[in-house]
Amino acid sequence: MKIAVLGTGAGARAHIAKLAALGHDVHVGTRDPQATLARTGPDMMGTPPFKEFLAEHPGICLHTFGDAAAQGELVINGIDGHNAVAALTAIADQLAGKTLIDYAVPFIYQHQTEHPWPTPWGVMPKLDPCDTDSLGEQIQRALPRTKVVKSFVTQEQTTVVNPQAIGGGDHTMFVAGEDADAKQQATDLLKSYGWTDILDLGPLACARGMEMYAHMHSAIGFGLGQHFGGHFGIKVVR
Repeated sequence: MKIAVLGTGAGARAHIAKLAALGHDVHVGTRDPQATLARTGPDMMGTPPFKEFLAEHPGICLHTFGDAAAQGELVINGIDGHNAVAALTAIADQLAGKTLIDYAVPFIYQHQTEHPWPTPWGVMPKLDPCDTDSLGEQIQRALPRTKVVKSFVTQEQTTVVNPQAIGGGDHTMFVAGEDADAKQQATDLLKSYGWTDILDLGPLACARGMEMYAHMHSAIGFGLGQHFGGHFGIKVVR
């Protein structure tokens, strides 16, 4: 299958490498391919330049967001949450009729707050939107011709593509969305990654819970002494 991955950060790279290993035709989208390939230093998370990743994964095609989306039969959104709605709205025509799996978290960094949450790597970013809306829902409203599924967001992306790395894979992944066929596409992809416990939460409004879980995910990681990322799984026991 032709699959587009929008984004070039560490999470997107986990999907790109896994999808290529599974035999998919992977097309990667970035804002400015020339600028992406010109970078020589790590990004804000310490991820090496994308051109080094491309050199290690021949056959991966780098495009603009729009050109990648046009190529993909299925699209995975790894654009940072603060910029996702604007970037995706600009390529609405290329996404029309397609399933878009969104795992972005609507984090606002370097914000001012009366009660900051100090972490080992700075003040915890805030979620915006939260409670009464979600990024997943905002994307769906901006893209009425696209079938948006929220998934992948409750786990590190390196674990999403390799669930067996935690507890032999015995933990739970979630999907939410308005279109049953789109959710089945996301579920099928998760199964190809190795997930066996996939829980359909229902409508896209449930993306609110998945996105707000990001803070709990960090808190658990801190409690386990894992200050960067989170090498653990969440299991719904029922």
